[in-house]
Parts: sequence; structure tokens; C-alpha cells
Amino acid sequence: MAIRSSTNSTSFDDYYNDDTNVSPSMRAKIEFEVDLIGKLIEARESKGFTQAQLAEAAGIKQSAVARMESLKATPQIDTLFKVLMPLGYKLAIVPNEERA
Repeated sequence: MAIRSSTNSTSFDDYYNDDTNVSPSMRAKIEFEVDLIGKLIEARESKGFTQAQLAEAAGIKQSAVARMESLKATPQIDTLFKVLMPLGYKLAIVPNEERA
């Protein structure tokens, strides 16, 4: 078994930020999903909802909320709509500040 020295290894950040490994569009998609789900979790917790309570209010299964929050599944727009409504949020399209 070969062991690489730390000077020759590639860090996750180096790999992730190298456009030959992860394209800028894929990186933007990943970052969007992580930010979106992070905000969803914050909203759920600030309302004092458990995953089960949010699922019941949204009319979906608790396992669907868990998969969404663990980034194991990308939610469809209709699912996002259902989940955001009881939290008091809505989806909106706004200009990208970096490109505006």
C-alpha cells in the first residue's frame, strides 16, 4: 500500500475549486442547494417544528424532509412550495447580485 506525503496530496478545497474537476456551473448548483437547505433548516428550527411536524403541515412524509435536509435528495419545486408555505416563506426569483 502506497502512502502519499501530505505535500503531494490534494485537499478537498483544491479539488473542488479546480474547474477541471468541478465545473463552475456544478459548483454553483451545489452551493445553491447547500444554501437553500441550510435556510430551510433554519426556518424550520426557528418555527420550532420537528421534521415530523413540518412534514405533516406540508402534507409530505417525514422521511422526505429528512432526505432533503441531509442533501440525499434534491427537492422538486412543488415539494419546496409545500414545505415553505407552513414556514411562512415563498420561492422568488431575484437578480444575481454578482452579475447585476
